[in-house]
Order: sequence, then structure tokens, then C-alpha cells
Amino acid sequence: MNAPHGLFDEVARDWPERLALIVETMKEMSRQTDPQEMSRAYGKRMQTLRPTDRMVSISRRDLKSPWYRVTRCTLWTEDINPWRDRDRLPLLQGGLFAELLYGDEPHLFDNVQLADDDPAAEYVAGMRSLLAIPMYDRGVALNMVLFMREEANAFSHEQFPEIVWMSNLFGRATHNLVLSEKLKAAYESVDYEMKVVADIQRSLLPTKMPDIPTLSLAAFYQTSHRAGGDYYDFFPLPNGKWGILIADVSGHGTPAAVIMAVTHSLAHTHTGPATPPGHLLDHVNRHLTSLYTAQSDTFVTAFYGIYDPAERSLTYASAGHNPPRLKRCIDGTLALLDGATSLPLGISPAQTYRERTYRLMPGDQLVLYTDGITEAYNEHGEMFGLTRLDKVLENCAIGASDLLESVLAALKEFTGSQPAHDDRTLLVAKIS
Repeated sequence: MNAPHGLFDEVARDWPERLALIVETMKEMSRQTDPQEMSRAYGKRMQTLRPTDRMVSISRRDLKSPWYRVTRCTLWTEDINPWRDRDRLPLLQGGLFAELLYGDEPHLFDNVQLADDDPAAEYVAGMRSLLAIPMYDRGVALNMVLFMREEANAFSHEQFPEIVWMSNLFGRATHNLVLSEKLKAAYESVDYEMKVVADIQRSLLPTKMPDIPTLSLAAFYQTSHRAGGDYYDFFPLPNGKWGILIADVSGHGTPAAVIMAVTHSLAHTHTGPATPPGHLLDHVNRHLTSLYTAQSDTFVTAFYGIYDPAERSLTYASAGHNPPRLKRCIDGTLALLDGATSLPLGISPAQTYRERTYRLMPGDQLVLYTDGITEAYNEHGEMFGLTRLDKVLENCAIGASDLLESVLAALKEFTGSQPAHDDRTLLVAKIS
């Protein structure tokens, strides 16, 4: 019998040398990010550690007995990627390779001989020794690697279990890389679609602040994901009045963005001008509950106010939304616009929304927001809260834009590096 050659041959290499080779091999494999390159690098490394005269890989993935594909062969002069060029792989039926592959067990042949009409004959021609190593996936040998030598009795029976073990570990690593590539491609596809959804959603928001006499406005909008469920809008109304709407869809991401778009559509398809506030919310609520939210737990909080520049008054209705904060700079008092609050939109089709009018004064500062602002957390799990928001409102010497930036600066200082876990929308109005 010829002396065996291979990784576990203690005669050929002492253990420190073998350990160094194994470590270097594992380091090289860990650097690979492409399964094809990893297979190529591993094959070269194994040829050094365990010399063979020929290697053939076969697969029965997505096939039925006795069919199989040849996925790799050292006889080939062209490098074929089995994951990307599947249609170019030889498709064979029956014979020794099919028997081995569908047998789900490793085999060692000291003197293999094939009939000339065996489909595997051309791949085994001139070889005497053969190792058949199944590569298990969920307990089944979907793939198999065959190592061959020209001389008989060339492989050590003692080393065979370790070879099966090592080969399967490499097979799992390669399989994980393939899954990683597929996952990356799927993520990139979903991320692209989410970006498109986010772009569409942002196109539904006002492109600029309206020019309203006696009222200056500033707005901030940030989603926690690519797309979100926050929404704000402005409606020009008869007699120089303006509608101001802010809304927050329950949930996050694409589902919330879809309902946000639906809410936008319903608000803009209201028959006639979007007035009075309660009628607009009634309209949106009826359609949401009858067509979109009846079979789900989704709802929408909303605050809609109509500002009269001549009277400096705000007539509003609220569908369970956070009450806007009103800072009376003339006397330093703080008020909440919470006098006309009802259930959120999309819960009860019979719900109607009452209204209330509030007279504003020059210098008043009004802040409309979604709960992503006040419920923003810092690294200690503390919420930003209303007290910190009200503290910023104490500065009455600045305009709407500067007041908005002050709130955002306080929020950033509080949350630090913590990401936004909810959509954040902020509307600041200053009465002039």
C-alpha cells in the first residue's frame, strides 16, 4: 500500500506545522465574502494539505432521483459559478454518482472500476482511489464531493472520518455565505422599495410653509424607518383662512406609510373646502373605518385646526392626538388645546368630532407634535417628556424657525446617539 498523504499524516508533518496550516487556512476562509472565491481558495489550500489528482462536486438540489448535476470538476478549463451559471452545469442520470449521492452516506473506494457506459465514467477515468463525501443539508446529502487519486489504496481509512467532518464544516460555511448573499440581495431589494415608498410619502407633504398673515410657521419631519406614519398638511380656505393638520398613524414602517397616504387622499377628497374641522375629521373617519381599518388594529390620531388671520383665532377638533402646547408670552402662562378631544380616526364609524375656538394673542407660541418627540428616549431609558418641551417654549424672543431649532437642539442633546424609535413631526407657529 502506498503511504497516505494528507492533513492528518503525522509522518509527513508534526503537529505544530499541521496546526499552523490549519490556522492559516481558517484565517483565509474567514476573509472570504463570495462563495465562489471561497470554494476556489479552499480548493487550492486543500490541494496543499491533502493532495489529490482530481476533484468532482455533484448536487441533487431541486432534483429527483436519479438525476444530479456536476457543479465542479478539476478537469474543466473554464471556471463556472454553480450558483449563477446553473444552466451550464452538466445534468446526468443514474450510475455510480447517483447511487452515492442519493445513498446519503460517505464511501471510500480503494480500487474503483466503472463500466464505460456509466454517466460518471469520464469523470473517474484513470482514477483508482475515490473518496465520496456527502455534504449534509438538514440531514440530507444534497451535495457530494469526490476526491480521487490515480493509484489504488491512496487514501487513509483512519483519516476518512476527519476528512468527512472537515469537508462538511467547510460546506456549511459556504452555504452560509450563499445565504448571506441571498439575504443581502433581498435586503437591498426591500431597501430600494422602501426608499421609493419614502420618496412617494415625502412628496405628499408640503414643499414649503404657506404664507399666512399674522402667523409664521416652521416644520420638522423625520421617520424612524425609510417610510413612516406621521403626516402634516395645510389647506387654503375661503376668506383667507388656513387649515393646519397633523396626524400620526399607529405602527411604523410601510404599513403606517400606506395608511398615511390613504389619510392624505381622504383629506384632499373631502367635498368642498376642508372646513369646519369636525366635518373633515368625520369624513376621514367614516372612510377609514369602512374601507381600511375595520379588519385591523390600525388607527390615526389627528389634530385639525382652522386659523383665521383676521381674528387670530384657531377653531379645532382633535381625534385623540397630543394636545398642542400654547405658550402665552404676554403673561408667561401655558395652555393646552385639549377642549375638543374624541376617539382616534379609524376606530368607530359613528364617532363625530366636536369643535372649539381659541383666541390667540400676538407673541403666542403654538407647538403641534407627534409622540415621537415627547417619547424620545435617552441612553438611560428616560423620556424627553413635556417638561423639557415646555422649558424650550419659555424663550419668547425668537421666531418660529429659531424656536423649532431650539426644540430639536434640546431633543438631540437629550437623546445623544440614540436612534429615533418612532416618527417625529413638529410644527411650530408664532403669532405676530
